[in-house]
Amino acid sequence: MDVLDQLGSMREGKMSRRAFTKSLLAAGVAVTAVPMGGRRAMAAPEDQATYFTWGGYDIPELFGEYQEKHGELPNFSIFGGSEEALTKMRGGFVVDVSHPCNQALPRWVASDLFQPVETSKLEHWGDVMPALVDLPGNDAENGNVWMVPFDWGQTSITYRADLVDVEEESWDMLWNEEYKGKLGSLAAGADAWWVGAIKAGIPFEELDTPEAFEKIAAVMREQRPLIRTYTDDTTTLEQALASGELVAAMTWNSSAALLKSEGVDVKFADPKEGALTWVCGLMMHKDAPKPDRAYDVIDSLLSVETGKFMIGDYGYGHSNIKSFDSFSEEELSELGLSKTPADILQAGHFQIPQSQEWETKMNAMFEEIKAGF
Repeated sequence: MDVLDQLGSMREGKMSRRAFTKSLLAAGVAVTAVPMGGRRAMAAPEDQATYFTWGGYDIPELFGEYQEKHGELPNFSIFGGSEEALTKMRGGFVVDVSHPCNQALPRWVASDLFQPVETSKLEHWGDVMPALVDLPGNDAENGNVWMVPFDWGQTSITYRADLVDVEEESWDMLWNEEYKGKLGSLAAGADAWWVGAIKAGIPFEELDTPEAFEKIAAVMREQRPLIRTYTDDTTTLEQALASGELVAAMTWNSSAALLKSEGVDVKFADPKEGALTWVCGLMMHKDAPKPDRAYDVIDSLLSVETGKFMIGDYGYGHSNIKSFDSFSEEELSELGLSKTPADILQAGHFQIPQSQEWETKMNAMFEEIKAGF
């Protein structure tokens, strides 16, 4: 199948964008050279639920149960960061299910845009690991939750082991003048600003102070001339790393997992200062147009088959404990995972909730820095 045939299959929903990207990586073709055009998800029938999520989660591999039940994938809408998503919904954009992370949870609940998820309606709820449910602000009435945990993992550095001379893995790698113009970063402050805090030595409990903002802004401005690209499209970072255009980039687990599977000599760093760690999950809009199918979206994402894909292909932890049964302890260790999430999450710097005022100020400051101010 040639590139155009594969592109057509992706648009029709027969091939995921992730599989398409892997195929291009294997063939040495740059994604940026291929017009992606319209996506099949945008043409999904109006009677399907809408899932508002990060890029990379809009793929058939996560929705086997949903597609088997309804004959179609959900509709997808993509955001680059949770604050962008919340702002859009505050402006009147209504979806069925969205995908925030733990540090945003209290602010999302306070927006009054969401309804508790009735766990009794979820087939897979009994297999969800309790440690991932017990997050600040997640308790709702009658034993229900605001956010159903789905995935968990790390933000760290994916680097070309054959192109970077590393004596000790450290966040300093992304501030190294030697690699100016060959470094990349996720564009959202929800990752980058927090990494800046780690670099600046600011404890997360002290983030919301004028002194912390000044110190973090200083290290982010120091880094700005070194960064070739800021992007929320992980495919862009992966392609640039594969080609050698970038030698190191701030990424999530999945980028390293994908590149390794295609034979690219990369490592996912275990920084001496600690990685950024997080839990993300699923919330239902209070005015969800398709509430029954919203529960089917959530259940599909919680399924064992979805979990096996998330662990094996994306390198993320999954909330369904049974998903880990197909992997040995050695395999999980190689992926930087464990059947006990706390082993990974608490070993790094686990994100904690901040106020809406802090989030707004942080995003405004980071946008100015990225623009060169």
